[in-house]
Amino acid sequence: MAEIFGMDAYTPGEIAQRIEQTGVAKARLPVRALFMLAVLGGAFIGLGALYSVLVRADHGLSIAIRLVMAGLSFSLGLLLVVVAGAELFTGNNLLVMAWAERRISGAELLRNWGVVLAGNAAGAGGLALLVYWSGHPDMQGGAIAAEYLRVAQAKVALGPLRAFLLGVLCNALVCLAVWMAMAGRSVADKAVAVVFPVSAFVAAGFEHSVANLYLLPMALLLQAPGGALGWSAVMGNLLPVLAGNLVGGALLVGLVYRFIYRGPAAAGAQPAKNVNP
Repeated sequence: MAEIFGMDAYTPGEIAQRIEQTGVAKARLPVRALFMLAVLGGAFIGLGALYSVLVRADHGLSIAIRLVMAGLSFSLGLLLVVVAGAELFTGNNLLVMAWAERRISGAELLRNWGVVLAGNAAGAGGLALLVYWSGHPDMQGGAIAAEYLRVAQAKVALGPLRAFLLGVLCNALVCLAVWMAMAGRSVADKAVAVVFPVSAFVAAGFEHSVANLYLLPMALLLQAPGGALGWSAVMGNLLPVLAGNLVGGALLVGLVYRFIYRGPAAAGAQPAKNVNP
């Protein structure tokens, strides 16, 4: 497709090519390296969630300031993934572009998603254990622990349809953040690209599956013995959120941009060749 959006950063058409090429490389990483990078990704997103809960626990702030600041704090997680290097299930939904171009197989796509999701769960859950054992939730007279429980209770009370739709909205923004970060030529470029979409989804209350893999186990650890929060309620949130994240990232971002820049729409936009009569 002829490029119509000129800028110093990589153009959208170039981003599509970079996402596709990166997808091929990610899909063919050795399992051990892929899993270890995914463990880091889960832990990084958990650190962003931890930072966000610190801000949310200050109920002396106005609701708008508290939510916006919580969103800005959570951006730490995706910044660590993008700049330090890690694998994240939600961002890897963009591998669907390489699959749609037949550069990776369906088996390679599902292998990546499965291994990365397992690693993300291990990293996020492992971080929850470390933070719990450290006594960090006891800060501010237990206000941090109380906020974890409030957040978790609100998540499990959503219901499957609402959790699914909030997951769709969340990962559309997350994958747009990853897409725009691929346009950057410097760390500062990538940071600017990440912060606004990520802070927007947190402030709006959208649902991120990997963040929930940290927040919900943390709440399970913190609740009193015999507490109302159980694994069935946790899975009742995680499964629809995972499905929503997949739709929001793979369909609404990955396949839409593939259609525009790499698929039939792009081919149809190529200038016609001169044909001699």
